[in-house]
Amino acid sequence: MNYVIRSIRPDEWPAAKALRLLALQDPVAHLAFLETYDDALGRPDSFWKERAEGAAKGATGAQQIIAEGPDGEWVGTLTVLIEEAGTEDWAGLPVERKQGHVVGVFVREEYRGIGLTEVLFDAGLEWAWGQGVERVRLIVHEDNARARRFYGKAGFVATGVVVPLGEGTKERELEMAVERERA
Repeated sequence: MNYVIRSIRPDEWPAAKALRLLALQDPVAHLAFLETYDDALGRPDSFWKERAEGAAKGATGAQQIIAEGPDGEWVGTLTVLIEEAGTEDWAGLPVERKQGHVVGVFVREEYRGIGLTEVLFDAGLEWAWGQGVERVRLIVHEDNARARRFYGKAGFVATGVVVPLGEGTKERELEMAVERERA
């Protein structure tokens, strides 16, 4: 595999923005992301710059990891956020211990099935473990069977935590997590 798996640099915000916009056009984007293409497209460059700076190499609160092809094209990404014990997560649920939270998982359709997602997850988990977390979680839409199958193969198991997607809808997301293995 001739792909480089690495953290982004702060000055790469235009590429991070472009890949996010592409991800939001994926056929399952409505199940995978809590943002629409139009909302993201309307964000100012300052938003994208700040987002990249906060998740770039050397940052400790988040890390965006990409798969870069031999030609320099970004073909996949995921981001790991660090959630501190005693805070609330994006859904208002209490965070009981320091943990990683995987978000923004995306691999371009033409590169799926060649192992990039697995390598991205390995890099994301390695980064999270290096930040001192003992648990990494993600939230997946109950109808996103493709993602749920992959996450299960990657070692994530359903925790029983269910996150409703808001008032007026019966849609839900499910928490899956993996615990750090003890040596």
